[in-house]
Amino acid sequence: MFVDTHCHLHWAAFDPDRDEVIQRAIEAGVTRMISIGVDVASSRRSIELADQHPAVYAAVGVHPNDCALFDAATLNEIRSLAQHPKVVAIGEIGLDYYWHTVDPEQQARAFQAQLGLAAELNKPVIIHSRDAISAVMTMLEDFTHDATRITGVLHSYFDNLEIAQRAFELGLFIGVSGPITFKKAERERAVVKQLPLDRILIETDAPFLTPVPHRGQRNEPANVRQVAETIAQITALPLEQVARQTTANAARLFGRAMEFVG
Repeated sequence: MFVDTHCHLHWAAFDPDRDEVIQRAIEAGVTRMISIGVDVASSRRSIELADQHPAVYAAVGVHPNDCALFDAATLNEIRSLAQHPKVVAIGEIGLDYYWHTVDPEQQARAFQAQLGLAAELNKPVIIHSRDAISAVMTMLEDFTHDATRITGVLHSYFDNLEIAQRAFELGLFIGVSGPITFKKAERERAVVKQLPLDRILIETDAPFLTPVPHRGQRNEPANVRQVAETIAQITALPLEQVARQTTANAARLFGRAMEFVG
């Protein structure tokens, strides 16, 4: 049994066969999928999919590359969507200094506001960081400095062990995705090997970051099994143990609904 803790089932790439994609995942043992919003519209669409499919849950939020127009009204829309019973997190939020799509100060304002919303609603956060991990960690550490508690996951983690340890001190999890299977990912595999299994989540980021042996094709939640298999190989643990522990981790972070299909 596996949980894909990060996918984008609302994406247009799934329009031709979305129901079949979800069914393939279930048949592959992926009992839960969290469809992640990147703006108000996709957050709303993820909730619609969660309503239609018992195995699908949703996260709502505004991605750093989509936050140029983020304001108080946007935050209120996300707050309203987050009340839905199948919304398990605020995300995908964070900072992205790779694409230069949105001014960093605007990204920081949107990130800070959504961290505050997550704390207000007592929901975990799903954090995007690309070429911005130092700033992300500083913001998270500053946010929790005044005893504000927050939980969440660093999505698709590719940074070093030191940063991971800082994340663990804040109560965060590490999300491991398809690139861990790539031939040139020796450094990333070495880091994952040293991470405590009870702090790892598995994810696809589908339709992106397709793992080996499906690289070059559209990614989908069924492929989260390849991520788990690679973790098992890296750590010399049985696949069943990796599946069981990462599913338990998802339940700890996102709620007991992650444990089984109703």
